[in-house]
Amino acid sequence: MDGDVVLRPIRLRDQRAWREVNRRNRDWLRPWEATIPPPTPSGPITHRPTYRQMVRHLRSEAGAGRMLPFVIEYQGQLVGQLTVAGITWGSMCSAHIGYWVDEAVAGRGVTPTAVALVVDHCFRTVGLHRIEVCIRPENRPSRRVVEKLGFREEGLRRRFLHIDGAWRDHLVFALTADEVPEGLLARWQRARSRQRKHTEHESAQGNPPSPTN
Repeated sequence: MDGDVVLRPIRLRDQRAWREVNRRNRDWLRPWEATIPPPTPSGPITHRPTYRQMVRHLRSEAGAGRMLPFVIEYQGQLVGQLTVAGITWGSMCSAHIGYWVDEAVAGRGVTPTAVALVVDHCFRTVGLHRIEVCIRPENRPSRRVVEKLGFREEGLRRRFLHIDGAWRDHLVFALTADEVPEGLLARWQRARSRQRKHTEHESAQGNPPSPTN
């Protein structure tokens, strides 16, 4: 938790709120949403899971230690979802994260704060060493999130994930625990504080304020 932003495990009883947010944001989310590729002649036929099936799958994966599924709350309302997936131990100690948020709260720092919270949890509590975020090059809002938090861009993975009905290229961004010894949330809070002071200074000088998140 940080101020108005809370991360908590996803629950079956979140169905109504989750569906409502998802319904209102259909057009906002569709270009970036994972889809199931068409079945091959020798492959199984798969269907998009229901909400209950999704939650049960996430809980099963969490119980096996491979995933950490959360919802994002802002001012007490469910506004998005964040999942730590692909948790790998041994010599890697890594995972990747994915997230989406209600368009109505975009630009308020909700997503960067949620990502910073979960990264600190993964590094400090879970004991992971590396976190990746894979983002379509065209997804500028999501790229802004990782850029604000100081993730490194590491390269392009071609036709990496099936998104919005086709195999899409993704840029890889990463962060390791040793890069943020003070914690990612603390670094993000300092960056926001500096931006606010800069905006206040410009306003005092009579200049138009620069955009902030």
